[in-house]
Amino acid sequence: MADSEIDDVDRAILHALQEDARNMSSGDIAERTGTSDSTVRKRIQRLESDGIIKGYSAEVDYQASGYPLRMLLFCTASIPERGELIPEILEIDGVVSVQELVTGEQNLLVTVVGQTDDDITPVAQELLEMGLTVADEVLVRSHETKPFGEFDSA
Repeated sequence: MADSEIDDVDRAILHALQEDARNMSSGDIAERTGTSDSTVRKRIQRLESDGIIKGYSAEVDYQASGYPLRMLLFCTASIPERGELIPEILEIDGVVSVQELVTGEQNLLVTVVGQTDDDITPVAQELLEMGLTVADEVLVRSHETKPFGEFDSA
């Protein structure tokens, strides 16, 4: 949880980092926000230490990198266990994300990538062995993201 509220400068920093964290310098962000380079660096450090910025990662096109299948597995776990199972689920080969769902019967959404069905099937089996019920499987054709618009104060 954040120690302090985020303001318009923080939001602009978050938006810029979501757009392209790798190529966005603190000077570039300072120019956008009308602040100094050192202010931006301090703000980023605070946002990181407050847990608002959780990390930086590459956005991978799994299909282009040789893993054309992206499967969503909607699972049901006991409510007390669902959050505790997430780290264990993330250790399964092929799992790229787990989301805890708080409404509906299915309360975990597991995203798996693979080259063939033979890559995906063992993941579902491991989930079953963990005591989860796999209620639905959905094959995804494409997945796109964009920066959260409310962070764009421009």
